[in-house]
Amino acid sequence: MPDVPAIDVRSVSHRYGDRAALSNVGLSVAAGEIFGLLGPNGGGKTTLFRLISTLLPIQDGSVAICGADVTTNPATVRTRIGVTFQSPSLDRKLTVRENLVHQGHLHGLHGRELQSRIERWLERFGLTEQKRDRVESLSGGMQRRVEVAKGLLHDPQVLLLDEPSTGLDPAARVDLWTSLQRLRDEQRVTVLVTTHLMDEAERCDRLGILDRGQVVALDKPSELRASIGGDCVTIDSPKPDELSGKLAERFGIQPKRVGGQLRIEQSRGHELLRDLVDAFPELIASVSLGKPTLEDV
Repeated sequence: MPDVPAIDVRSVSHRYGDRAALSNVGLSVAAGEIFGLLGPNGGGKTTLFRLISTLLPIQDGSVAICGADVTTNPATVRTRIGVTFQSPSLDRKLTVRENLVHQGHLHGLHGRELQSRIERWLERFGLTEQKRDRVESLSGGMQRRVEVAKGLLHDPQVLLLDEPSTGLDPAARVDLWTSLQRLRDEQRVTVLVTTHLMDEAERCDRLGILDRGQVVALDKPSELRASIGGDCVTIDSPKPDELSGKLAERFGIQPKRVGGQLRIEQSRGHELLRDLVDAFPELIASVSLGKPTLEDV
């Protein structure tokens, strides 16, 4: 018998009045997987996150966490998930340990069992020496680690993280992701993250890209990059519109406008790069060649 998915989303649609936030979304996340939800603002990530975490009622379709249905058995679902929201949820005037004690009480934990769990997660996230410090005195990275420890205190099977690296510097982001990968590898905790950062997305085992309420891509980061094919030529031009027209006329190429740059996907991009510089030197300020990235996807 196959393993029950840690997160199973089937044909989910959700509307806010006349606006469709999600349209027939389906995806499955395996136990022990780090899964990323990626997409532009307004694409539906936050709505799906709230449905999975039982904060919004299911309008159409179904969501199950480790076999427990979110609609018919929300209490069981809440014992199986830990949630870390984008907005801070710590009491800044309390110490690290006091925040964790109060979180444990919410889950019915007391006495030695609660103390043991607090010490375990403090040690796991390198917070033992800070346990008597007020949260307000900690760095942003330390506070984020306390947030994650708080979400894991009741030993959930699934950890849901909404934009986990908000406000963190690069070093703190690396520390956080190292901790998440250890959770996956050592305890088989399933992690679902929403993110808009490409370096975070690269660390996920699989990605689902949401756009306008629909799953438009679902695969491993490497497979998504490979789906573009060829090389990516990026051009900075003082007159991008004029250059775009000349590229179409001279080479039959329709570049994509990305911000103030022109992007071209082409096999043997190094040959095209040479031809472009020879043909339009006055319209090209700089040009670069690279393999496809998740941002290109």
